[in-house]
Amino acid sequence: MSAVRQQSLETWVKSLGNVRIPVPRASHERVCAVLNDSRSSLRDIAECMQGSPALVLNVIREANLQASNTLVEPAESLEIALNRLGLQRTGELLARVPAMAPEDIPLPLRQLQLISQHATQQASGFFAARLARLWQEIHWGSLLFLAPLWPLAMTEPKLFEEWDLRVLHKGENPGRVEHELFGIRVLDLCKALADYWGLPAWVRQGYRALTLERRSLTKAMLIARNQDAPLAQQHKLDSDPELYRWLNQPATTVLLANGMALACEQGWGTPHVLRWQQLLALYTQAPLEQVQQQAHVQAVQSAHSHAGPGLWHPAMALVWPLHERRVHPGLLPVAGPSQEALALWRQHCLTLRQAPSPFNNAMHLMGVAMQALEACGMRRVALLMVDKAQANLRVHLIAGLPKAAVDLSMPLSHAPLLQRLVERPGQLRLTPENNASLSRLVPASLRVMFRGEHLLLRSIASQDRVLMLVLADQGGQPMAETSVQAFGKTAQCIEHALTVFSSRSR
Repeated sequence: MSAVRQQSLETWVKSLGNVRIPVPRASHERVCAVLNDSRSSLRDIAECMQGSPALVLNVIREANLQASNTLVEPAESLEIALNRLGLQRTGELLARVPAMAPEDIPLPLRQLQLISQHATQQASGFFAARLARLWQEIHWGSLLFLAPLWPLAMTEPKLFEEWDLRVLHKGENPGRVEHELFGIRVLDLCKALADYWGLPAWVRQGYRALTLERRSLTKAMLIARNQDAPLAQQHKLDSDPELYRWLNQPATTVLLANGMALACEQGWGTPHVLRWQQLLALYTQAPLEQVQQQAHVQAVQSAHSHAGPGLWHPAMALVWPLHERRVHPGLLPVAGPSQEALALWRQHCLTLRQAPSPFNNAMHLMGVAMQALEACGMRRVALLMVDKAQANLRVHLIAGLPKAAVDLSMPLSHAPLLQRLVERPGQLRLTPENNASLSRLVPASLRVMFRGEHLLLRSIASQDRVLMLVLADQGGQPMAETSVQAFGKTAQCIEHALTVFSSRSR
């Protein structure tokens, strides 16, 4: 995973603004075929493209970036964007868009685009008939509302997954988490990218509502809670004409559809989902039960059209008890190593336990040690050497970490937890229960590399002296007990190998 990206808003916009979002190969081929068919109208091409959200974004973004230096209004729909680009330039754009197999596209990006498609289906169910004249604006705004997050999920999938886990699923303070991970607020980045790309006006209005007009959104949600007294709700809105106008503007439909689609990712019985359902009921002047039923129906229709292998669709949870919630993958224990991996691990451990030592040099020994740690299921590993004075640590070998980590060194006096392991050999396991008190005793440079609340720390000693420390985890997720046990046995094998090797050297 990449290191913390403490960048300014302008730097983020510059780095993400022109990222080419990949398109599933099958979608790319279908669109190319329609585009090259002389009988195809712009509407035919637009209808074919809308099945791939990334293509829609690429086309609208291209049309609006090229028009940004003119007085032309941003294209509000795909058909307008296609008309401005023309068939030749659209074909050239398609040739530049990466076409990939779905499994090669980062999972966070595919999941996010599924949410966008679900939001479009929710918008269709609630507003297509009610606001038929404005359907184009509602449709494209709903599909592209989360688009500013797509390049982030594409280029920084691990950071994005951590933000999703900590903010959306664990409810940690968004400001603190986002400044730690990105250096800026995510909503500010979304608003800036929406403006930079010239996304439809209702998308930009939605981000203004979530940033600059948050007080109006909060007031509307408070009124919406009083579902048993619709007359009292109306009186409160009538007494606040500014809030009434704000809530009832057509652009609110885009925010409502995406708020609903994003909230129900966790489960249908959460307070977060209820707040958006209540706000939808207030906007549509419909009973809450009717809104909830319609949201379920639209979720099922979306699943029929958009669900794909390896992706989570909230419609899957409709058969569960109401208050049962989806458990985020980041909160589930990692699957234990396969039988093949365990067989490889045993082979490496046998090599480490051989006597006389089969190793040509210390690097040869450490290489087999790292292979054993990875075979038992560890995804991120750092071997830290202790100097002869036992005063400093230096990273010796890494796996699954940024290359820059190899250059890290630190005095033990600044790392009380690691100093304890050097003075009194042993093993520590960080968990959510003890992480808050213990992780602050680990240098920040290491905490950044091993994000998460699950970590193993182990001394490696030979002849009563600690030579190195091992830090390892399974990507920050809860660890498989099989892997934890194998980690401890691997450490013992490494200690044996070091003792035998040093005896041979003498």
